[in-house]
Amino acid sequence: MITKSTGSKLPDIGTTIFTIMSQMARDYNAINLAQGFPDFKCSNDLVDLVTFYMKKGFNQYAPMTGVQVLREKIAVKSKELYGASVDPDKEVTLTCGATEACYTAITSIVKPGDEVIIFEPAFDCYIPAIQLSGGKPVFIELQYPDYKIDWDLVRKKITEKTSLIIINSPHNPTGAIISKQDIDALTELVRDTDITILSDEVYEHIIFDRAEHHSFLKYPELRERSFVISSFGKTYHTTGWRMGYCIAPEHLSTEFRKVHQYNTFSVPTPMQYALADFLEKKEEYLGLPDFYQRKRDLFLNLMSRSRFKGIPSSGTYFQLMNFGDIANESDVDFAARLTRESGVACIPISVFYHTKKDDSIIRFCFAKEDETLENAARKLCRI
Repeated sequence: MITKSTGSKLPDIGTTIFTIMSQMARDYNAINLAQGFPDFKCSNDLVDLVTFYMKKGFNQYAPMTGVQVLREKIAVKSKELYGASVDPDKEVTLTCGATEACYTAITSIVKPGDEVIIFEPAFDCYIPAIQLSGGKPVFIELQYPDYKIDWDLVRKKITEKTSLIIINSPHNPTGAIISKQDIDALTELVRDTDITILSDEVYEHIIFDRAEHHSFLKYPELRERSFVISSFGKTYHTTGWRMGYCIAPEHLSTEFRKVHQYNTFSVPTPMQYALADFLEKKEEYLGLPDFYQRKRDLFLNLMSRSRFKGIPSSGTYFQLMNFGDIANESDVDFAARLTRESGVACIPISVFYHTKKDDSIIRFCFAKEDETLENAARKLCRI
């Protein structure tokens, strides 16, 4: 019998806001624009391919790093899109979604006492991995309202203990994207250091207004020190499949795989073979910017008649809205009341700051059927 409490390794971590708001949406039968998943189907051809490989007997463990043909197709795609020469055997690892990839990357290199720079508001999966590794998050606020990076401040925050910088572009939850100027500033900043970079690029194909996605795979100085993380779930509307991958130079991939093999070991075999085939349909990912920009513009147009004020989204399938003209309450309370009384669930942005900074901003997911967006906007315009 255990007589002494061992305490929590994550005493400040509770249930994620995504779980809370999605449960509220179910409880109050509200339209769920909170959690980031589509309410439309993925490609029937992709489903048929998974079924085909299941029936063909591809149902046992895949290799720890991922099936060969898929790793090779990812390398080809990286070359075509970003000009990167990627070794499929030594530099590509399939993961159980991008969250596992982020966790594995962080825990594979962060040691007790290391400092990790995080830009807030920050997606909530980074901090627990840092803390479990004995590292210390060093927080830098993105500049409201356009959520840009203050590189002078970053320079001041770097110390001899800085081991990792986490970049997320297109950025969740704000929809901001980094520029070539950001790339140049970061390159100069980390040059002649041992700092590693985690580049979370899961929304790489969801970027608007003909803007360019500055993948770290494109820039040799950054690529040689970066974990670059991508998501099939975001790209192919299959978030429930939990399929992601990490591209990193051999010295980082070696450490990454040491953790990965004792975490999930491998990811679903038939889905890997199906995705390898489906990657041949390049129009499926090349068409995503136009597909989601139309939805963004539809939602903004519908909301233009509301009292909410939109903050431009340059990427992802999220739209921020300021409710400062509507209520004085906290964004957490407002989001809960919106769900209960107006029947639309969203995400309050203060939960992505360690200080709970509240700018009266909430996030809506527009990866939904047009009818869903129309129904949600109708309710929101009544407020």
